[in-house]
Amino acid sequence: MRKFAKNRYFNFFSRPISSWKNLKEPQLDTGFLCNPKNLALITDNILKRKGVGDIQLVNELNKELAKVHEDSHVYRDFRNKFNEELLKIPNLTHPAVLEYGEHPKLLKTINDKKQFPFKQREFHEITKRLNLVRTEQLGNVSGNRSYYILGEMAELEHALLNYFMKNLMQNGFEFISVPDILPRDVIEKCGMNTKGERNQVYTLEPKLHGPDLCLSGTSEMSLAGYLAGETFQENELPKKLAAVSRCYRAETSSVAEERGIFRVHEFTKVEMFMVSTPDASDSALEDIRILQEENFKSLGLHCQVLDMPAHELGAQAYRKYDIEAWMSGRKMYGEISSCSNCTDYQSRRLNIKYESKEGLTDFVHTLNGTACAIPRLLIALTEHGQDDNGFIHVPEVLQEYMDGKAVIGRQKKIPELKLVKNKK
Repeated sequence: MRKFAKNRYFNFFSRPISSWKNLKEPQLDTGFLCNPKNLALITDNILKRKGVGDIQLVNELNKELAKVHEDSHVYRDFRNKFNEELLKIPNLTHPAVLEYGEHPKLLKTINDKKQFPFKQREFHEITKRLNLVRTEQLGNVSGNRSYYILGEMAELEHALLNYFMKNLMQNGFEFISVPDILPRDVIEKCGMNTKGERNQVYTLEPKLHGPDLCLSGTSEMSLAGYLAGETFQENELPKKLAAVSRCYRAETSSVAEERGIFRVHEFTKVEMFMVSTPDASDSALEDIRILQEENFKSLGLHCQVLDMPAHELGAQAYRKYDIEAWMSGRKMYGEISSCSNCTDYQSRRLNIKYESKEGLTDFVHTLNGTACAIPRLLIALTEHGQDDNGFIHVPEVLQEYMDGKAVIGRQKKIPELKLVKNKK
């Protein structure tokens, strides 16, 4: 069993990627999923979540399996199809969430809206004027939805990372350095679809890179994969882990509100990951949410906390809270954080268990939460901290991480990028 208590810092690379190929077959709760009495409940849950999965087909395949000899080719074919369909079934949904219908429930607000005696500018206008961010004419490097963060705005980014990591470690989280390249199997077992036209996962070319690998969309998947196959003692839980990583999302949007760096293909994020006993996961989710609220309150941001409806939950989430910050220049709320209780959805697929004080073994519950996602947090802080001169005031709690700087002003002129046509 892996012990974490000896050192607060760990490196994911201590486990070779090749070892993940040998993970055991997922141990899903077929006793519940294949019980005809639960068919209506599971069907209704899938419909309300607007997800994929055919529980009727799962039950039909299960009946066919019972008729076929286990040593036959037919059985193996049925078994593979059965497992494939079984893995598509999403997690159950918290009973309270099922009552929300199509809309989230507003739980609370954080801080009052800041009142400005002048017309507020948007992030793009402020940062372009101060030479802080470049999002245009990047065809020669990364193209659409890419960006450069420059000068004191880049300092603000690192201040945020240091501030949030310090707060997490003071709250008992252990810091792990994780890879951004993961086996497809680990990503899918965490609840992300990696195939088809509408997935958000970047896939590496197998013919060039060997194993079936993908770029990670969040360090939640690296942290979950790190614990795959582990069995904890009950007194070791809850286990709190945190990581800073780059996140890669192959998503697109033509919505005007999501222009600029609001929705991008890669960004830096501080992620929280928790492992708990089943009876403690509801309270663990509240602990994560409260910590998020306290951190954003300390930055002075006005936010609203939402309990999200079933159709907004990913396949793995049992319940999810979103925190949206008021972006005064855009005159809109934008999501800057979320946290989810995934119950045993991920642990059954990755075989993460615990042994109770009585010696009984069961699956743990896993939870995750965004501590700090850089681009949108920079938007919120810039628009909130702007003054009539177009400068940006740095929250007091971040100034010690920026050598005492209280205001971000105009940076030195940066060279313009020009498109270059390559000769054939």
